[in-house]
Amino acid sequence: MFKSVFIARTLAAALCVSAALMFTPARAQESTDPIKLTLHDWTGQLITTQIMGEVLKKAGYSVEYVQADYLAQFAGLESGDLHVAMEMWETTGRDAMDAAIATGKVENFGETGMLAKEEWWYPDYMKEKCPGLPNWEALKDEKCAEAFSIPETAPKGRYLGGPVTWGGFDDERVAALNLPFEVIHAGTDAALFAELESAYQRKAPILLWIYAPHWAPAKYKGEWVEFPKYSKECYTDPAAGLNPDAAYDCGKPFGAIWKVGWAGVKDKWPGAYSAIKAFKLDNDEMGQMITKVDLDGKKVEDVVAEWMGANEARWSGWIKK
Repeated sequence: MFKSVFIARTLAAALCVSAALMFTPARAQESTDPIKLTLHDWTGQLITTQIMGEVLKKAGYSVEYVQADYLAQFAGLESGDLHVAMEMWETTGRDAMDAAIATGKVENFGETGMLAKEEWWYPDYMKEKCPGLPNWEALKDEKCAEAFSIPETAPKGRYLGGPVTWGGFDDERVAALNLPFEVIHAGTDAALFAELESAYQRKAPILLWIYAPHWAPAKYKGEWVEFPKYSKECYTDPAAGLNPDAAYDCGKPFGAIWKVGWAGVKDKWPGAYSAIKAFKLDNDEMGQMITKVDLDGKKVEDVVAEWMGANEARWSGWIKK
């Protein structure tokens, strides 16, 4: 009897160890220090980061979430005080990312699988008041600009930009293209889309920064303004664009959303490094998760937990690589 119980307990212990090893990538050589993932100020990035963090926890790592500025975070990534940034958008963050990578202290961990679009956007009902849209040159017409004005900017139109910390060069674009508009920056991501909701319900004038992946382009009928095509030279050489005296006289770049981090991650936490590189989501599933948080009122943590439960085979593959 005693022998049978002993054998049963030994087998159970062995099974527990085996299960732990399945989700623990070569922990013997890896640091037990917390991996610090940066959090920013928009819903999608909070979801992306917490999915990655929860996956790393499942693999046995200690994880710490750190609130950080989107562009200023690179100082911490270069020093190793911060470790992973899960969303660096080609549209707004490429210059800062490239500069940090050039130091040799930051590494590009690859694409997230999501594609970024960020540009000026207006509701369909505004096209009647500015019929030349979506061509950007329609915005040069003073009547069109006034149609987008509010009392604080009239007769100039108002462009509602994202928070200043997002970058994007909207003020520079207005000056370079001689647009009769004033750029007003929303304080937060939530404030930006709350104002869109309010204006859309009242059919009030609004021209603002909208990005994808996001729920807004699906919920509201509208169009992005078509600016001159982006080129890297447009952002760096005034002679390359329409205005020979100013840069940024073109549209925003389109492209990938990248994962970046401290170059020391691969040596300190090699298993985590492999998992981060393996992480992939697409625009559709991210848009659905953002909708659950921003429109349905669910908590980010609950949406992440739901995704983890529905995609175990997928994320467990990331931590076995």
